[in-house]
Amino acid sequence: MKLLLTGFEPFLNNAINPTEMIVNELHGQRINDYQIIGEVLPVEFNKSGKQFIELLKKHKPDAVISLGLAAGRNQITPERIAINCNDGPVDNLGYKPNGERIFESGPDGYFSKLPIHEIVESLKKLGLPAKISNTAGAYLCNNVMYHGLHYFEENGRKVPSGFIHIPASHPLAVERDIPSWADADLIKGIQIAIACL
Repeated sequence: MKLLLTGFEPFLNNAINPTEMIVNELHGQRINDYQIIGEVLPVEFNKSGKQFIELLKKHKPDAVISLGLAAGRNQITPERIAINCNDGPVDNLGYKPNGERIFESGPDGYFSKLPIHEIVESLKKLGLPAKISNTAGAYLCNNVMYHGLHYFEENGRKVPSGFIHIPASHPLAVERDIPSWADADLIKGIQIAIACL
């Protein structure tokens, strides 16, 4: 089986994005029954979601986990819900939405199809701080999560799909005064999450 694992390029005042490192590190690995396909998405409102859908069509994955950087958080946080809204700071092309809907006819929100409770408990049992997050914000992380869940809903496919935010890595925290994790622990955390599927 195939698992699509996505991350993002650096954005805003984050000179590096540890999700990019994780995706590149795990690409090609096999975890349980899943062959990992790693892809890095741009941080652009008018491109990221569309590119994500193209990857879903291309790879036809049996499961999907998208990763995003939540600089300032000190835990791995699987997201509970994606909302039908684009908002927040400018993207990497300078575009700033103002509360627009992602899909005009789409529902207000979609709940994650990942086993988020099991992921959190497994991470904590293995010594990695984790909790469920009830807001993925309204920036590109939420945008990509919503696109994926909407795509599977519209196509009648029951695929484990959702989003996980991670803390900053140490190299990023050197540049900014924020909590951080070692790269090895970030990678281990996502491996544990994948193993829960």
